[in-house]
This record gives sequence, structure tokens and C-alpha cells, in this order.
Amino acid sequence: MPRETLRNTLKVHRARMDWTQEELARRVGVTRKTINTIENGIFVPSTVLALKLARVFGVRVEDLFQLAE
Repeated sequence: MPRETLRNTLKVHRARMDWTQEELARRVGVTRKTINTIENGIFVPSTVLALKLARVFGVRVEDLFQLAE
């Protein structure tokens, strides 16, 4: 069975808002490093954090995160 991974478009949405990683981190209550590791696919956010990220961008969670084989 192929291993599924989680892709994200966090960096794209962040760039559209012209926010730094630090700015986004402040808005959702995490560190810049957390945002960096999510953007680079190293860390998978909790459901709560994924919902906070979607809320701050005004999009659905599915717009930020997608399963990829």
C-alpha cells in the first residue's frame, strides 16, 4: 500500500497575504519554527492548529492541506 503524505499550500496562502512566517505564527499562537516545519512537510499540525490556520486565511482546511500518495 502506498504511503500517504500531507501536502500543504500554506506558503502560497501566506505569500498572498504578504505575511512572514513570524506574522502568521503570531496570528495563530505558535512559533515561527512551527510554521516553517509545517510548510516544509516536516510537521503535521494538530486538527486545532489546522482549523486556526484555515480561519486566519478565511479558507477551508481542505484548501490548505491535501492527502497525496
